[in-house]
Amino acid sequence: MNRRLFCAAVGLGVGLASGAAFAQTNYPTQPIRVLVPYVPGGATDYAARLVSEKAREILGQNLIVENKAGAGGLIALEDLMRSKPDGYTIMIGNVSTNAITPIIFKNRMKYDYEKSVIPVARLLVTPSVFMANANFPANNWQEFIEYAKKNPGKVRASSTGIGSFVHFDLEVLKKRAGIDVIHVPYREGAGGATTALVNGDVQVGSTNAVQGHMLRNSGKIKIFATNMTERLKGLPDVPTYAEVGLPGHGTLNWSGVFAPAGTPPEIIAKLHKAFTEAAKSDFVLERAEKSATYGFHTETQEEMAAFVKSELEKWRKITSDVKIEMN
Repeated sequence: MNRRLFCAAVGLGVGLASGAAFAQTNYPTQPIRVLVPYVPGGATDYAARLVSEKAREILGQNLIVENKAGAGGLIALEDLMRSKPDGYTIMIGNVSTNAITPIIFKNRMKYDYEKSVIPVARLLVTPSVFMANANFPANNWQEFIEYAKKNPGKVRASSTGIGSFVHFDLEVLKKRAGIDVIHVPYREGAGGATTALVNGDVQVGSTNAVQGHMLRNSGKIKIFATNMTERLKGLPDVPTYAEVGLPGHGTLNWSGVFAPAGTPPEIIAKLHKAFTEAAKSDFVLERAEKSATYGFHTETQEEMAAFVKSELEKWRKITSDVKIEMN
């Protein structure tokens, strides 16, 4: 009797293991939830929706984008970390949420970020532009710097939130250019910060080139500089930071896919392959370039993991050099 029970138990174990392997091999069999840590309208939301549209074809399942903004990405990150590691909840984050937030908000996090999140694939990169409200007195970079020096503490500059890369870029700019401007953060991300600038609640700020290009064409803003090493095709008259005397200034906003730790390697491999193929596709690249966004994919998941590790190391140094008071 005991031998029959033992054999039955072994058979059941083999069956369960085979069933799990079969489920992983046939992944995905249901829609995938894609967390985006911002409200709709910003560069990361744009990248998520564009690449997910193509990845949906490759994976053969719906990808449902869910915007969960706030707390520098913590809300979306913690949702990801507590999700079941089965490949049906993933996150598309960026340099702020997945390289800066884990450092500056480490004490607020309920989980160990590096032990709880798997970097899956890198997708796109979006340069930023420094812009001003259409009614701002300055019309170019030099005039902006001169105006800010003559009016210390009177120019208001928006950011996508306390501790975001836009905030750090602003603090570095203040030091390098010797100006005193007031930082005004917007928890809604790029959408909120840009709306405030267009409405005149703030005078200057940075935004992704996607929004900058569209807003300038509508006459709502002026653009003074870009953080690309070469001038943008869509904005050929806008100088680079190097051209205005600030070489190397400004963070390039990369986007990437992340999954909860414990997600089976087979599923991680499928996700990397699908999202990389999507990011490299003509469908994505042609549309992205029209919005001043460019391909930035990784060839392997290991390459993505190494890249995120290097970004964390870089931002540990930056955040130790540039002190920002967190509320």
